[in-house]
Amino acid sequence: MGSFSIWHWLIVLLIVVMVFGTKKLKNMGSDLGGAVKGFKDGMRDGSTPDSNAATPPAGQVSNQANADKTTIDVEAKQKS
Repeated sequence: MGSFSIWHWLIVLLIVVMVFGTKKLKNMGSDLGGAVKGFKDGMRDGSTPDSNAATPPAGQVSNQANADKTTIDVEAKQKS
Protein backbone atom coordinates (compact mmCIF):
# COMPACT_ATOMS: atom_id res chain seq x y z
CA MET A 1 0.00 0.00 0.00
CA GLY A 2 2.96 2.29 -0.31
CA SER A 3 3.86 4.32 -3.34
CA PHE A 4 3.07 3.05 -6.80
CA SER A 5 5.70 2.31 -9.41
CA ILE A 6 5.89 4.06 -12.77
CA TRP A 7 4.10 1.12 -14.39
CA HIS A 8 1.10 1.54 -12.11
CA TRP A 9 0.85 5.22 -13.01
CA LEU A 10 1.17 4.46 -16.75
CA ILE A 11 -1.67 1.95 -16.53
CA VAL A 12 -3.84 4.45 -14.66
CA LEU A 13 -3.03 7.12 -17.27
CA LEU A 14 -3.90 4.72 -20.09
CA ILE A 15 -7.26 3.89 -18.48
CA VAL A 16 -8.05 7.59 -17.96
CA VAL A 17 -7.23 8.37 -21.60
CA MET A 18 -9.40 5.47 -22.74
CA VAL A 19 -12.33 6.58 -20.60
CA PHE A 20 -12.25 10.33 -21.26
CA GLY A 21 -10.45 10.57 -24.59
CA THR A 22 -7.63 12.92 -25.49
CA LYS A 23 -9.87 15.75 -26.73
CA LYS A 24 -11.83 15.93 -23.47
CA LEU A 25 -8.63 15.78 -21.42
CA LYS A 26 -7.18 18.62 -23.52
CA ASN A 27 -10.29 20.73 -22.91
CA MET A 28 -10.23 19.97 -19.20
CA GLY A 29 -6.55 20.96 -19.04
CA SER A 30 -7.11 24.25 -20.83
CA ASP A 31 -10.15 25.02 -18.63
CA LEU A 32 -8.11 24.30 -15.51
CA GLY A 33 -5.25 26.48 -16.78
CA GLY A 34 -7.68 29.33 -17.53
CA ALA A 35 -9.20 29.02 -14.06
CA VAL A 36 -5.78 29.16 -12.41
CA LYS A 37 -4.80 32.18 -14.52
CA GLY A 38 -8.07 33.95 -13.65
CA PHE A 39 -7.51 33.21 -9.96
CA LYS A 40 -3.98 34.63 -10.09
CA ASP A 41 -5.20 37.75 -11.91
CA GLY A 42 -7.94 38.20 -9.33
CA MET A 43 -5.51 37.87 -6.45
CA ARG A 44 -3.13 40.35 -8.07
CA ASP A 45 -5.92 42.86 -8.72
CA GLY A 46 -7.21 42.57 -5.17
CA SER A 47 -3.84 43.16 -3.54
CA THR A 48 -2.95 46.41 -5.32
CA PRO A 49 -4.61 49.66 -4.24
CA ASP A 50 -6.96 50.95 -6.91
CA SER A 51 -6.26 54.58 -7.78
CA ASN A 52 -9.39 54.85 -9.95
CA ALA A 53 -11.78 53.78 -7.17
CA ALA A 54 -13.07 57.34 -6.70
CA THR A 55 -14.08 57.77 -10.34
CA PRO A 56 -16.86 55.60 -11.74
CA PRO A 57 -16.41 53.83 -15.08
CA ALA A 58 -17.59 55.57 -18.23
CA GLY A 59 -21.34 55.42 -18.70
CA GLN A 60 -22.08 54.91 -15.01
CA VAL A 61 -23.84 57.54 -12.93
CA SER A 62 -22.22 58.63 -9.68
CA ASN A 63 -24.21 59.49 -6.58
CA GLN A 64 -21.39 61.25 -4.76
CA ALA A 65 -22.98 64.68 -5.32
CA ASN A 66 -26.11 63.49 -3.51
CA ALA A 67 -24.11 61.92 -0.68
CA ASP A 68 -23.14 65.33 0.73
CA LYS A 69 -26.77 66.44 1.22
CA THR A 70 -28.43 65.84 4.54
CA THR A 71 -31.27 63.36 4.70
CA ILE A 72 -34.57 64.09 6.33
CA ASP A 73 -36.35 61.40 8.30
CA VAL A 74 -39.95 61.43 7.04
CA GLU A 75 -41.28 59.62 10.10
CA ALA A 76 -39.72 62.15 12.46
CA LYS A 77 -41.20 65.04 10.45
CA GLN A 78 -44.73 63.61 10.68
CA LYS A 79 -44.53 63.04 14.46
CA SER A 80 -43.68 66.65 15.33
